[in-house]
Amino acid sequence: MRTSGRQRTVEQLVEEHYAALYRYAYRLTGLCADAEDLTQDTFLKAQAHLGQLRDPGRAKPWLFSILRNAYLHRARSDKQERRVSLDEVGDLPEPLPEALPAVDPERLQEALNELPEVFRTPIILYYFEDFSYRDIADQMDLPIGTVMSRLARAKVHLRGRLLPVAPEVLADGPRRATDGL
Repeated sequence: MRTSGRQRTVEQLVEEHYAALYRYAYRLTGLCADAEDLTQDTFLKAQAHLGQLRDPGRAKPWLFSILRNAYLHRARSDKQERRVSLDEVGDLPEPLPEALPAVDPERLQEALNELPEVFRTPIILYYFEDFSYRDIADQMDLPIGTVMSRLARAKVHLRGRLLPVAPEVLADGPRRATDGL
């Protein structure tokens, strides 16, 4: 099987620069797995844009530039994406003692209709149309935190309207939200 000149060029770039690129990526990310991913992404992008490398003697700075841009793009994306370490989450909640009661579709629709549009739309998109938080945020032109907050508040409203209230909750008296829901 013959290899093309382009493939030989990419193989040569990997052989000559992999270690240096990996070290750079590791220093940027601080994690082995992220450094490996970033290095691999760099070579994939380099292969796709090999025609942009005019001077083969300048391959190393060209590759480092690709890696840095990939790292910055990933860092910007990660800032927008909220992550929680599993160590910080704690134990998983116990399963519910019994199944939740079935909800009448008409009552559900009535409860949804009571919600202001800014709360109804995220609930519908998330639970009925399987949109992600990011998709909803993009669709509604909102920050993800706002989408999450509106979903949480809408769920509290719907639970209050659709699920029976436990006797111990009734003893505490009603609670009212003061911010629209």
